Amino acid sequence: MPDRIRLGLLYGGQSAEHDVSVVSAANVYAATDQEHFDVVLLWIDEEGAWHHMESPRHLEGETVAKSPVVLAPRRGPGFYTQSLTGMRALPLDVVFPVLHGTNGEDGTIQGLLEAVGIAYVGAGVLSSAACMDKEVAKRLLREAGLPVGAFKTIRRGGSPCYDALTGHIGTPFFLKPANAGSSVGISKVRTPEGYRRGLESAFRYDNKVLAEQYLPGREIECSVMDGSPPIVSIPGEIVTTHDFYTYEAKYEDETGATLIIPASLPQDVAAQVRHLASEAYTALECEGMARVDFFVDDDGGIFISELNTIPGFTSRSMFPLLWQSTGVSSSELVTKLVYAALARHNERQRLRYAR
Repeated sequence: MPDRIRLGLLYGGQSAEHDVSVVSAANVYAATDQEHFDVVLLWIDEEGAWHHMESPRHLEGETVAKSPVVLAPRRGPGFYTQSLTGMRALPLDVVFPVLHGTNGEDGTIQGLLEAVGIAYVGAGVLSSAACMDKEVAKRLLREAGLPVGAFKTIRRGGSPCYDALTGHIGTPFFLKPANAGSSVGISKVRTPEGYRRGLESAFRYDNKVLAEQYLPGREIECSVMDGSPPIVSIPGEIVTTHDFYTYEAKYEDETGATLIIPASLPQDVAAQVRHLASEAYTALECEGMARVDFFVDDDGGIFISELNTIPGFTSRSMFPLLWQSTGVSSSELVTKLVYAALARHNERQRLRYAR
């Protein structure tokens, strides 16, 4: 392994979470060990164009010099910048995608990086796509014998009537796009009119919508990263002042949620939450990192809500905060994630793809 590692920090993207991605990237950059890593900033703008940003001041909202980025699958260094004088190689050892939501954590970027032949932090194509699709994730978790609430898939043009749906999953219930993050497009439904509006909102973001059983209980989260077995943080709890943990409560309303770390849980319940986090991480073929979200009811019943394979790195994000409280600093966390990505990539290079 080289003394200094060229780390491509990939952020922005075409998603409803573009701005959150930039904030996450700023925190990852600040936590990166500058003695061992040379950070190369790669910004995807909201139109989908890739840019090499010449200064980290871009992460603070300033306008800085930039040049277009060109990718060349399986040829040379993979990344190039383009200027009036021609193409210039942009060699990278590993990429850290901090892209939340669509076109970031759904397997698309991961597949592109696989084609380029470069190491990257986080889950692979299959796991990224499966975790992003909430219906597929719940089916796989259920197949593995792990606890999930009742749900119903709704496709555009085939919405069941309100009474039939509530007969299956009860009321109230949640409607959410199957493929979206950070509570984008989610509604808590209590009435037929709320159902109509909720479908309209969710179908703005995806052609498949999930209707989920309302599970009364506490919102508990664990952070997970690679290990044998996976390494799991202490659990934390989210207490929101909103009707549920909305996008606004997460990122816009400073009083929208209180993060309690560690969560006040009986010792046996906390141990079971951590065990289930590890089991879910394994069942969904996760690699690198993930945040596992739960509902825990008053009787100690535990249900897995979802897994996020590129969790937020903002100052209010549970993933890094849980690791800090478990004894892993943000700098250590970034270093561990990058080295794990390089190790996985090197291991894959030993596999044969031809006879």
